[in-house]
Order: sequence, then structure tokens, then C-alpha cells
Amino acid sequence: MWPLLGLGHHEPVTGALRLPDGLAWLRDVPGGPEWLAELPDRLATCARRWSLRLGPPFGYACASLALPAELPDGTRAVLKLQFPDAESEHEVTALRRWDGDGAVRLLGHDPDLRALLVERCNPGTPLHALPLDAALDAVVALLPRLWVPAGQPFTSLAEAAAGWVSRLPVKWERAGRPFERRLVDAALDLLGGLTGSQGVQVLVNQDLHAANVLRAEREPWLVIDPKPLVGEREFSVVPMVRGTELGHSRAAVRHRLDRLSAELGLDRDRVLGWTIGQTTAWSIDGDRVFPDHVEVVRWLLD
Repeated sequence: MWPLLGLGHHEPVTGALRLPDGLAWLRDVPGGPEWLAELPDRLATCARRWSLRLGPPFGYACASLALPAELPDGTRAVLKLQFPDAESEHEVTALRRWDGDGAVRLLGHDPDLRALLVERCNPGTPLHALPLDAALDAVVALLPRLWVPAGQPFTSLAEAAAGWVSRLPVKWERAGRPFERRLVDAALDLLGGLTGSQGVQVLVNQDLHAANVLRAEREPWLVIDPKPLVGEREFSVVPMVRGTELGHSRAAVRHRLDRLSAELGLDRDRVLGWTIGQTTAWSIDGDRVFPDHVEVVRWLLD
């Protein structure tokens, strides 16, 4: 059993809360310091509400704090406290829509705290522990189950892409023109052409990379941490094509693009275009530039 931070209704969350390094960037964004400072109280509230035994936070974190939890009946779960960003706003709705079919089940939700209690994957091995082609086999089997019809309240891919188009040139200038302008122009052109010519609209996950698919007992693999949109199927494989988890090289990126497009029956040119477009848009975040994103765009354009 993990060391306890709290014991349900009977004891408060105690001791120093060691935050994952991946949350450090929140100290420098509006609302971030306040959210970080409130985490111990939020954890205590959740522990009381659901009578949870809580363990130390998982080390991997980008925009949420996640901790192993145990309910009074012995159910193993994960408590997740989200920083209130727009991309994760409808995660709960997506999990309810999938209802455990290919994704973790939602066990509880406190919208005021942006707190989720979800099924815990055991053993929780990430998909990227597999060799490349075995991992892609799992993605091909899993992804079509997540392509369910959806509408409101999810943000549309068209709306998201319009935001990327409007913000990318501004971010690129403010960041000091960190890479060649041709990448920006290519992304803007591709996003402009793709947005209005999409196919059937389904629920897609713009953060479906190989660290967000975990080995489980109820199913071989389950998706965690979705950032849902409504858009065409071709967009849904972009994070797998781009992600470094399954190998970061020109050959590996192109192999993922080719296999996923062919075996899922997707239009390869549209997958290519969405990958270039969103990857370029996501390559700059404030004063941070992500070189791996830029490399992927160069490899796909060249």
C-alpha cells in the first residue's frame, strides 16, 4: 500500500504535497499560482467527499494533478484535479459518452473543483512500452471504437483550427521567429483548406498519444486524459503520428503516418495536412518552443 495522504472522512490530507515537475510552468501563468496553492485544500475536500485513501501524485503531469486513490470498498481509482484550461473542459462529457468502451470509466465528478475520479488502469503500462508496430496494432484496434457521433457541448475541430490560424503568426512573431516562415505559411494554408472540407463528424481526441493509452485489466488498453473535439476521423491520429513516444525520427513519423492512414481507411493527405497544421500551431506556447514539433513538421514537408 502506498503512503497515505488522507483517510476519507476521518483524517485530513496532511504532510507536504510534492508536485510533479511537469506542473512547474503553472507558476508563471495567470491563475496558476492560485490553483497550485489551493491544491491541498481541494485534495482534502475530495478525500472527504469520496472517502478516499490517497497516495503520492503520479510523476507524469502536464496540466492536472493525478493521484492513486482507493475507495472504501477497495476499488482502485485515480483522483484527477484539472487546471481549468479550455482543452480539458469537456473531458468528463467525453468519458461519459464513451462509457468505458475503449476509455477509462468515470466514477465521480465535482465540477466546481474540476475533480474527476476515474477507473485506475492496472498495471498501467503505457503503450509506448511496446515495439512500434505492436503499438500501432493496438491503436488500429482501439481507435474506431472511440469514433462515436457527437455534437454539443464539444468544441468543433473547425473552431479549434480557426483559433490556431489566428494565433500562430502572432505567437511566431512574439517568440522571435524561432523557425523558418515557410513552416508557418504551410500550416496556415493546410488548415485553411482542410477546415471547410471535412468528412463525417465524430468525437476525436487531440491528445491521443502513446503515453495516454495504458495497459488495463478490464480491457487490454484504455485511453486516459482525453482532450475532445468534434471533427473528422483523419484528425484523430495526429498525436500518434507526431508523438515522440513511439520513436522520434523521420522514418518513424512517416511509418506511423502510412500505417495508421492505410489500416484505418483514412485519407493520407488529410492526415498529413492536419499533422503539419496542428503540430506547427502547438510548437509554440508562450516563450516555449518545442523543437521536436518543429522537426516533425520539417520531416513531413520535406
